[in-house]
Amino acid sequence: MDKIIFGPAGKPKEYKGKAYEACGYLNERRLFAYEYQSTHGLRIKEESASKLKENSHKNKVLVSMHCPYYINMCSKEDEKIDKSIESLFNCARIGEYMGAYRLVFHPGYYSKQDPKLCLEKAMTGYKKLLNKCEDEGLENYTFAPETTGKINQLGNLDEIIYMCENLEHFEPTIDFAHLHARSFGTLNKKEDYNKIFTKLENHLNIERLHCHFTTIEYTKNGERKHHTLEENDEYGPNIKDLLENLIECGWNATIICETPLLDIDAIRMRETYEELLKNI
Repeated sequence: MDKIIFGPAGKPKEYKGKAYEACGYLNERRLFAYEYQSTHGLRIKEESASKLKENSHKNKVLVSMHCPYYINMCSKEDEKIDKSIESLFNCARIGEYMGAYRLVFHPGYYSKQDPKLCLEKAMTGYKKLLNKCEDEGLENYTFAPETTGKINQLGNLDEIIYMCENLEHFEPTIDFAHLHARSFGTLNKKEDYNKIFTKLENHLNIERLHCHFTTIEYTKNGERKHHTLEENDEYGPNIKDLLENLIECGWNATIICETPLLDIDAIRMRETYEELLKNI
């Protein structure tokens, strides 16, 4: 596997086949990552998930899954937390059939609660989740809480690191666009990524960093809208800055493209990466 691989968040834009057969299409375009989207609910069944695993292995594509958006591990309502635990467990169960190496999810919303209380609630829920996974005999799963893009969401960099530092079966998903948006535009050059990578290195032992990237528009509340790479002159951050830092620091990384152009921009990311390697 290459040190840095790229792929889309969901089915490729011009691909007309079944989602569980998309890895052949991606392999032909030298995209070796694929994040299956269950963002609006886990609908894929065991049989199709197993076919996706077989297809991904055949085409040497690394699969992850994005879990439903409605997960909220720090809700004011205990019932919603319980439902979130059940949803994450079901993702882990199907993820084993799928061969998903990461189960990506947004942790939740502060909802005018104290952020520290929200983090404590989430940690309590995660421990219940891990106990359920163990009781049900699941083994091959890694939950990957994602840095979130809005200031009212649980999931700043420190919170994500804390979760992953203190729980087994947890690794971070670093969404650089989200970090850029919720900090109101701090990632403007290669050096701006140093603080992020330093924190990750100081607290976590990461063999392969799972990343999301897009050009993003933001407001005083954080994330507003994803944009294409071609719109980088108007919106940041710039993929080249991230890639230069990853190359310089020797990271292994999976970069999932979340621009509206998905695989098309993922190819552009890969081409930028290959051009940078030529100049080393």
